[in-house]
Amino acid sequence: MNKKTVEDLDVKGKKVLLRVDFNVPLTKDRRVADDTRIISALPTINCLSDRGAKLIIASHLGRPKGKPDDEFSLRPVAETLKALLQKQVQFSPAVLGAKARKAVESLNEGDCLLLENVRFHPGEEKNDAGFSRELAALADVFINDAFGTAHRAHASNVGVTRFFDVAACGFLMRKELEYLENLVNDPERPFCAIIGGAKVKDKIHVMTNLLDKADDILIGGGMAYSFLHQKGTPIGESLLDKESSDRVRNTFQKAATQGKNIHLPVDHVVAPEFKETAPFKIVEQDIPDGYMGLDIGPRTINDYRKVIDRSKTIFWNGPMGVFEMKNFQTGTFEIARSLATVNATTVVGGGDSVAAVNRIGMSKKMSHVSTGGGASLEFLEGKKLPGIEALSEK
Repeated sequence: MNKKTVEDLDVKGKKVLLRVDFNVPLTKDRRVADDTRIISALPTINCLSDRGAKLIIASHLGRPKGKPDDEFSLRPVAETLKALLQKQVQFSPAVLGAKARKAVESLNEGDCLLLENVRFHPGEEKNDAGFSRELAALADVFINDAFGTAHRAHASNVGVTRFFDVAACGFLMRKELEYLENLVNDPERPFCAIIGGAKVKDKIHVMTNLLDKADDILIGGGMAYSFLHQKGTPIGESLLDKESSDRVRNTFQKAATQGKNIHLPVDHVVAPEFKETAPFKIVEQDIPDGYMGLDIGPRTINDYRKVIDRSKTIFWNGPMGVFEMKNFQTGTFEIARSLATVNATTVVGGGDSVAAVNRIGMSKKMSHVSTGGGASLEFLEGKKLPGIEALSEK
């Protein structure tokens, strides 16, 4: 990891602009429903505050379409951050302008100020130079700890870096990069990748790139049926990504050429309709007409567990079934439990996989739970992430 970090900077008495990812879910009564991303940023926030920085925290929340919208205000986040830090957190209802500048100038060493949602300005997502310059003018130092937005070239994570001599990463960003770089460059073997989710097109690029790295790939979720269909296995009414048939065929060919193992479900939990209360049953291999696969079956769980148990590095992204529905959650939760008990480096790559491990209280059992689903996948696809590229090298 060759980027400058918060530890490389002298921040005492300086105004520090810290970009974080506080894009958290809110309840109907405007409270933070899941504070995982806020907690993940606390090590960097506490370090900067303890070292005497005047901390200006910036984030987005949701998709407010470039204009103020109370539904996406970060004010509830300020209250949660205050409770977690057990100290005063100021909130600025303005991101730019006289009010924001006045709030910044009132900061003492160690103080924290959370700015309102940067996406209330159209210049944020456009990576507008004027907006970037004005935001950067609030501070002396820039630190990016928002891995979840690293795959987006926006003003508050990329544009502002042009107006600072140094752009460093926080502890969360460093941790994300270290774990993901290890997966790509130096995984302890055997290396197993578990890929699930609904559509092949959403995961095929990361799967193709991981074929060069991983020894085994376990496939579950709706995308498994496109692979089974390619092999000639009847899939009934299960989800089929017809547009990705060539990609699936090429993936099989590449795996065969490289001697890699692609593991597919051998039994399924099926139902006649996509519904919580639909009657379900377990079927072997072939899915009959009139039924759709909605979870992996017990034999598949056992087979996948054996691969997991012999692995030393494991990456997981995507559920094994429709885990939001009680009757079709067993596969996903059993995979999560297997990762929680295996003697290996386990990385959960964001999105629904994170939601699954959180629901059964297993997140602390994983080596690393990524805060950036899209960013982690693009990194593993081999793409350059603009939010990372903009950081200063050591």
